[in-house]
Amino acid sequence: MELYIDNRQNQIDIDDKTEELLKKIAVVCLDIEDYGLDWEISVSFVTNDEIRELNREYRGKDEPTDVLSFPFEDEFRIGEKMLGDIVISTEKVLQQAKDLGHSLQREISYLAVHSMFHLMGYDHLDAEERKEMRLKEKRAMKELGIFKDQEVEP
Repeated sequence: MELYIDNRQNQIDIDDKTEELLKKIAVVCLDIEDYGLDWEISVSFVTNDEIRELNREYRGKDEPTDVLSFPFEDEFRIGEKMLGDIVISTEKVLQQAKDLGHSLQREISYLAVHSMFHLMGYDHLDAEERKEMRLKEKRAMKELGIFKDQEVEP
């Protein structure tokens, strides 16, 4: 499994510990879905301004969001398979961690887990899809040792 980090912000230090956490998250999520480990995933850390532009362009929503997922779908994959791109707003991470009383590590972890399941085809457009996705997220967070008998926020 190859993980590529692109840090385009200066709000949070994206260090080796964060990179190792993201790799562990990817492995746990891929394992839950029996996807194997021959995947490439990119994770970009950006500002609210940049994620707002992406959200407007790709989702038609002119507002910043915490995380965006861009699954890569290609019928003609050769060699390593690109699963997709995850884009995280560090400004949102800081605000949500503060608002929810979470550590930065926990907030980044949840957003990465959430986005990994989007990359693997899960969504939360209706109640049944949301329930299924939340159960997967909860399992991943427990396996990572981050989830502490709390409900995962929708």
